[in-house]
Amino acid sequence: MLDVRRLRLLRELAHHGTIAAVAEALAFSPSAVSQQLSVLEREAGVPLLERTGRRVALTPAGLGLVRHAEAVLERLEQADAELAHARRGLAGPLRIGTYPSAARAIVPAAVAELAARHPGLEPMVAEVDPAGVAAALRAGELDVALVHEYDLVPAEPEPGLALTQPVFTEPMYLAAGTAGTVAEHRDSPWIMAPQGTLCHAMALRACQAAGFTPRVRHRIDDFTTVLALVAVGQGVALVPHLGLPAGPPPAGVVLTRLPVYRRTRTAFRAGAAAHPAVAAFTAALHTAVPAGLRS
Repeated sequence: MLDVRRLRLLRELAHHGTIAAVAEALAFSPSAVSQQLSVLEREAGVPLLERTGRRVALTPAGLGLVRHAEAVLERLEQADAELAHARRGLAGPLRIGTYPSAARAIVPAAVAELAARHPGLEPMVAEVDPAGVAAALRAGELDVALVHEYDLVPAEPEPGLALTQPVFTEPMYLAAGTAGTVAEHRDSPWIMAPQGTLCHAMALRACQAAGFTPRVRHRIDDFTTVLALVAVGQGVALVPHLGLPAGPPPAGVVLTRLPVYRRTRTAFRAGAAAHPAVAAFTAALHTAVPAGLRS
């Protein structure tokens, strides 16, 4: 009989590519991961792995077993959801991942609504960049998370994860010293998020769609700081609605609405859509979203 815990390790190896990365993601030692995968190979009776330099590739048998592992893990999530429905009331921790602007503008009201409806639940919120959500959910570090995508950067399917329909949609704005289009700022210095983030990819593609590659002066991952730099003439930037201040923008900042949108969904492990705690958080989130942003 194949061990589910070892199947999970094989699945993570298929996503991460190295034993060291799997060990880091799941808080194991590399030697423990290697040992468990060796045991899994013996249980399977066929080679599952082959080394290619520093990385480990899965054999055809290994890839086939990963597909079965995804199905098994999804069914286990469904079983857990059924058992949760059989219990009386929701209780215990619910680990919620969110990106910073939603953490400030949306999540507090959602958590308050959740606590009012289900006082036995213990919501635990952590800021996580959407690029790291998939690994955190698969590793069991999160139960549900907010993730976003842009018109110019659509979300890629993630094996083992499921997404709701968009919960809310925000317009994007060009923040500059004067009103204008993205194309009119081809010669301006730009303020962008760090490389590797969705915000950076979105801004880069918006500039490329306007026919130029931006000259990046600052790399900042906080929209309040971004707007402060725009206000003192340090560049221009693209900012989503939730990244704007509650009142008027800082003096010296002109916001021009663009035909580009950011959409936010909730993500969770495949099979967990019917889990009452996940469903309760999604319902509370819908209630917390301002009417003007609801999808």
